[in-house]
Amino acid sequence: MFISFEGIDGSGKSTQARLLAEALRAEGRDVLATREPGGSPGAEEIRRLVLEGDPERWSAETEILLFTAARRDHLERTIRPALAAGRIVISDRFADSTRMYQGLTRGDLRATVDALHAMMIGIEPDLTFLIDIDPVEGLGRALARKGHEERFEDFGIGMQLRMRVGFLALAAEFPARFRVVNGARPPEVVAAEVASLARAALA
Repeated sequence: MFISFEGIDGSGKSTQARLLAEALRAEGRDVLATREPGGSPGAEEIRRLVLEGDPERWSAETEILLFTAARRDHLERTIRPALAAGRIVISDRFADSTRMYQGLTRGDLRATVDALHAMMIGIEPDLTFLIDIDPVEGLGRALARKGHEERFEDFGIGMQLRMRVGFLALAAEFPARFRVVNGARPPEVVAAEVASLARAALA
């Protein structure tokens, strides 16, 4: 099974992806935890290009190409081999993030994202967790990390607000694979709900 986690910056999705991987491993399941952009050597190099530096470093169109290239390498070298080996793959972000960050919030480019995805990627997760949180709280959490990968956080609260609306609309568009989880609660409470939903899907 291929599971992805999505959400705005600071939603806690990375923490929840890690906790789910730990919970499933504790039950004896073979789990590969990975992330986007990244998850393979080539994709990690592209990650540095797109997550660091000035917000206006790339146009949205250029970003779509960079993220698609990273995702293709990730798919070829990490995701497909793991799935073929019977492993559970848990990815911190996948194509839905590109649909939001580049396809929605920086121009009406969703059709471009979907066309490239169909041409070069061709798969969707079996299950996607959307960790939903108020954008003001999420951005505050993200900026409090004081990391060096804050290029998208630097676009400000307006972008986070549009992304939250967009992610919820995406969940409504693909209800069969999306599970929307309230991320404003304590991490262990969120993790328990996520694990329960994942076990039901795996069964």
